[in-house]
Amino acid sequence: MGFIAVLQSVLFLTHFLLYETWIYPAGSATPLAGWLKAALAVLSVSFVAASLLAFRYTNSLVRTFYRVAAIWVGLLTFLFFAALSSWLIFAVARVAGLNINFHPLVEVLFGIAMAAGLYGVFNANWTRITRTTVQLANLPEAWRGRKAALISDVHLGHVRNGGFLRRMVAKILKEEPDAIFIAGDLYDGTAIDAGRAAEPLSELTAPQGVYFVAGNHEQFGDDSKYLSAISAAGVRVLSNEKVEVDGLQIVGVPYRNAAQGRLASVLKGLRLDRDRASILLTHAPDNPEMAEAAGVSLQLSGHTHLGQFIPWSWMARRMYRQFVYGLSRIGEMQVFTSSGAGTWGPPLRLGSNPEIVMLEFQ
Repeated sequence: MGFIAVLQSVLFLTHFLLYETWIYPAGSATPLAGWLKAALAVLSVSFVAASLLAFRYTNSLVRTFYRVAAIWVGLLTFLFFAALSSWLIFAVARVAGLNINFHPLVEVLFGIAMAAGLYGVFNANWTRITRTTVQLANLPEAWRGRKAALISDVHLGHVRNGGFLRRMVAKILKEEPDAIFIAGDLYDGTAIDAGRAAEPLSELTAPQGVYFVAGNHEQFGDDSKYLSAISAAGVRVLSNEKVEVDGLQIVGVPYRNAAQGRLASVLKGLRLDRDRASILLTHAPDNPEMAEAAGVSLQLSGHTHLGQFIPWSWMARRMYRQFVYGLSRIGEMQVFTSSGAGTWGPPLRLGSNPEIVMLEFQ
């Protein structure tokens, strides 16, 4: 409850800043200003209210309410920085002795902010195929030239649903991958018919298998309903397991077992053969040094969303450094972190793109 109170307080203050910047200087006594003030008051509580409903109920009304509230929170981020920029420019102009008309400045900056936000909504629905070649030492001859699809962070829930997953499945199958890796957060963690949402996975096939590891959103609580639904759709769920496919070691460690420094002990128990190539599928790129010390050749992860949109993308880069996105290296191990296919919270992407990754092994 404490987090909810803090979040709601921040939202109240942010909406108050918008009011003071946008409506009040233009004349708060006009009828239009009164309506806008009321709208901001409603919008200030919409996301918290929609989120609380989303974790308990799933129906068309709740889904619509949540989508609208989530989009607004995303737009609010851009409007907040537009408001701050307006006051900063106004203050600098006053100090410099320049006479600047405040409200036209606000209108321009708010217009830019809204345009950027709306593009972010469009961009979040435009899933790309990202292609990269990975060279692995001791790669079995059978795997040379083979392709694998990596998808993560679909976040099925009140914004993305089975229809979105069906489109992702069609995109993956069109690429004809030899193996498919799903790196967690298939679900958002909100109320959902898990089995029905996972049904499109039954169409997902690959000669060397389809593999899934749980992410943090599956493991907010009991993950059994999610894992059962994924298994029922024919996907191999890896939980602290190693499987060997044509000489390649494929390891899956769920988010909960990899967190807080536990990854090293899990990998030690799996006894990787350092003389043969291995792939570790784990949701977050949190402890790559542990995987490298255990002899892993390639780690595949998601989780970061590349921050999803500015300014959070800058914060994500600061937190995850070179592992925030794309192919990187630590010692003898390579790490590929995907920006994910879906979104969490605001369905916006600016400064990051939703993707399915196609890896070619050499």
